Amino acid sequence: MKQLSVVISGFASYPGVERNPSHEVPQAFAQAGLGDEPDDLLDDVDLSVNTVELPVSLEQAWPRLKETLDATHPDIVIATGMKKEARGILLERCATNVIDTSRRLAQGYVPSAPAQGSDATSRKPVDPQGPAGFWTRLPLRAILDDFGSHGIPSALSSDAGTFLGNLVFYNLMRWSTGQERCLAGLVSFPVITDEPHPRHGLSLDQQVEACRAVVRQSARYYLDPSSSDILIA
Repeated sequence: MKQLSVVISGFASYPGVERNPSHEVPQAFAQAGLGDEPDDLLDDVDLSVNTVELPVSLEQAWPRLKETLDATHPDIVIATGMKKEARGILLERCATNVIDTSRRLAQGYVPSAPAQGSDATSRKPVDPQGPAGFWTRLPLRAILDDFGSHGIPSALSSDAGTFLGNLVFYNLMRWSTGQERCLAGLVSFPVITDEPHPRHGLSLDQQVEACRAVVRQSARYYLDPSSSDILIA
């Protein structure tokens, strides 16, 4: 039986957010698993899933994730975040080498004030010596097709912004380039809504099903790679 190790990261509570999907969805998926949907490619796979909760801290989030990666040596890493105004699931295409340090975070980080009349000092490179960006390694086309077959609203996102999720995404992709073989990327969830909302948010069940699709298609791609499943532009 083929062994596959998956790490799914999320974040602790965000200030002002009652239910954080990047905390609840990975935990719920880890308990529910891939479900009973038949899949000839995955039926003979032993899939181990490790979830890790990252602190909402520019200084502590990536080191916490790297500890888990070093301990588990995963084949697939799916970082998750939240975009409050999103209608559905956002598949992030690019991690950019920019971080905005102007926002106050929940744990252990207080931003310095920008120079008077300018906010330029709040935008800094994640890695001054690093490339401008990294493309995801997740099979976005296959994931989008899976979302469509399950009626899950979704879209591609050109980049992950300039805040904490992007910081983790950039460091994750930089780390993955040093691995012999590892699929990695970032998925952003919308807010959790108990009732359907016409403009933003999805139910927890839909978001867990979306997480299931991301893991399923990433595992399939890992086992049987096809360039047609990768969608960047």
